[in-house]
Amino acid sequence: MPIPWLTVLKAVPWTTVIENAPKVADRARQLWGQATKKPAPPSATHTAVDATALPLSAQVDALRAQSADLDRRLIAASELISALAEQNTQLVARIEANRRLVRRLVWVVAVLVVVVVGWLIRS
Repeated sequence: MPIPWLTVLKAVPWTTVIENAPKVADRARQLWGQATKKPAPPSATHTAVDATALPLSAQVDALRAQSADLDRRLIAASELISALAEQNTQLVARIEANRRLVRRLVWVVAVLVVVVVGWLIRS
């Protein structure tokens, strides 16, 4: 059974989508700005390690590497969200322009129908 696309498109609250598109883009930019900030350097300095603390040091190094990997992933996810928000903004702007164009075309067609009907009645 095919999806009735016209029904789906009519169900979308386009006015709300259009109103919120700039807010979504701004939030994505804020998220991107926060994600790309450099992390604060660690406050503790690395001192000489004795033999009993070696496993703990290895754990700390592994956690630092994992934290750096998570930071890279967060930045990549933020880039993606920012790009999607920008695309969403452009899409909403194009939809709004198309909506205005369709509205104008409907008026032009209505005027032409009235003119043609008037012409047919006179002849």
